[in-house]
Amino acid sequence: MVGEVEEINLSIIKALDDETHLPNGEGFIPVIAPLAITTDGLTLNINADTVAAELAIALKAEKMIILTNQPGILKDVKDENSLISTITVSEIEPLIKKQVIMGGMMPKVKACNKATLGGVKKTHIIDGRIPHSILLEIFTDKGIGTEITK
Repeated sequence: MVGEVEEINLSIIKALDDETHLPNGEGFIPVIAPLAITTDGLTLNINADTVAAELAIALKAEKMIILTNQPGILKDVKDENSLISTITVSEIEPLIKKQVIMGGMMPKVKACNKATLGGVKKTHIIDGRIPHSILLEIFTDKGIGTEITK
């Protein structure tokens, strides 16, 4: 059964982020399963990209990075050299209508779009198969994936 995000409860994440009660100031990196509980106690699956966007908005994150097995948004899905390195949210809908963005990339792009419109300054879709892909995306001028901005 699939659900939609209605609310993000940050209390557990904030508690894990609070290093003051831990020995040696060691913290945690939370791994979050995209599950939800209904008021009846039923467990639902939620798209992980959707949960990531909602979580980034709730945390007022500066960046959201989605790792995938694709280089990012491609102008031509058959040509990995057609990577769109930067795109704005206003450019996304026309690409969806032209079916440039489709299939498994759709929920990722929609999540980035939602997060960006929700206050996250930059979102990224990058290829997690590339070693050090997050560092390459963040700390190089061009990056290696697609950056989505307002």
